[in-house]
Amino acid sequence: MMKEKRAIYYSSGRQFETENFGVQLAEMIRQAKIRSGKKSVLFLCIGSDRSTGDSLGPLTGYFLKNERLFAGDTDMLVVGSLMLPVHAVNLELVLKVIEEDFAEYVIVAIDASIGSKDSVGCITLAEGGLKPGYGVNKNLRSVGDIAITGIVSWGSRLEPVLLQNIRLGLVMNMADCIYQGIMRAVYHYALQGSQI
Repeated sequence: MMKEKRAIYYSSGRQFETENFGVQLAEMIRQAKIRSGKKSVLFLCIGSDRSTGDSLGPLTGYFLKNERLFAGDTDMLVVGSLMLPVHAVNLELVLKVIEEDFAEYVIVAIDASIGSKDSVGCITLAEGGLKPGYGVNKNLRSVGDIAITGIVSWGSRLEPVLLQNIRLGLVMNMADCIYQGIMRAVYHYALQGSQI
């Protein structure tokens, strides 16, 4: 669940505004680099491959890791995927490695979240971190300089068993939209003659 900051909401699916999302994300990354003095970007995809409702991050990471632009590029890294998910059990260890070895990276955190009934299926983009596990009563620290969330259900809290009943099609669609938006941000930077 996101910390309350100025979040921009996007409908997923055919209504998804890939261009607008990509331009907004590219600008947020540019501003975060200016503020922090950091030069590179790390996409931290959070979630579990064992729960449909929590698989948004690993699915997005899977799509990104299969993109040739991310293969061996030290200016853009993807952490978290279906094969190596980042979740509540290993998050602290992963964050420690990032802090020690990738301190010069702006972190774009990606995770599933819960929201209002009308916002299910929406994707949010905001400056600032997100709070992984908040929707399932886990007290984990906030992560990221920029947050991307996909709203998979509604309410204030979810029981872990309910996350299993969220439709895979909904989560897969949002992961694909986020992937397309990130790629648009990368190409937006490339058109300006610089790397993201």
